[in-house]
Amino acid sequence: MQIVHDIGELRRAVRAIGPVAFVPTMGNLHDGHLSLVRLARSEARAVVVSIFVNRLQFLAGEDFERYPRTMERDRGMLEAEGVELLFAPDERLLYPAPQTYIVRPPPLGAELEGRFRPGFFEGVSTVVLKLFNCVQPSAAVFGKKDYQQLVIVRGMVGQFDIPVAIVAGETIREADGLAMSSRNGYLSAPERAEAPRLHRVLSAVSRGLPPAEGLRELAQAGWRPDYIEVRRRHDLELPRAGDTQLVALGAARLGGTRLIDNVEF
Repeated sequence: MQIVHDIGELRRAVRAIGPVAFVPTMGNLHDGHLSLVRLARSEARAVVVSIFVNRLQFLAGEDFERYPRTMERDRGMLEAEGVELLFAPDERLLYPAPQTYIVRPPPLGAELEGRFRPGFFEGVSTVVLKLFNCVQPSAAVFGKKDYQQLVIVRGMVGQFDIPVAIVAGETIREADGLAMSSRNGYLSAPERAEAPRLHRVLSAVSRGLPPAEGLRELAQAGWRPDYIEVRRRHDLELPRAGDTQLVALGAARLGGTRLIDNVEF
């Protein structure tokens, strides 16, 4: 596996190996990330993975400084998957000057996650556009666990006519249903035992439990819920009469850790 830190070197390497599928990550990899790598392998002859902790998508007081950075471990996992290129840019490479040109998402970017993390999707959209310009892939893979991110990136690609096919990877779960996430490592042992409740509640909502009752159950179990909502899958608009392809989405804090999840139905 070739590791590159420079954009020019990256582009030369991509041209040399032909069309590539791309998996953007912030590192601290787990089996959920590796499932996206394997899906990318089915989309192109070669796979590029990026590891970059993007400051723009962290709000003041969030965990940018303490976000786990496990490059050597991540490198070994990607080598074992046969990844051809790892792009690991320094922050000064992607942001050599203050990023004053920002991608502004549609109104959806201020709902759900965006309501509780204002500016988050501006940071995500901006860095994704920059990474697409650096890597120039034919396809890019995003996990469904970050459902709203997937929908917003897909819309950005469509409206800007970016020649990248957006491929959705299914959420990978632990045996007890907890969605795999790099932030699960923040959970204490009792919190880890409680954490699958979010998925159970969302599954119950998908079967007809009113979202307000789901919020009440989480609060009674010691969570600090942000939202539980049912939206249309393809655009995350509120459901209309006749809509049948839906998704229940939720976010809540358990101790000091904020977890998100969703269930399609």
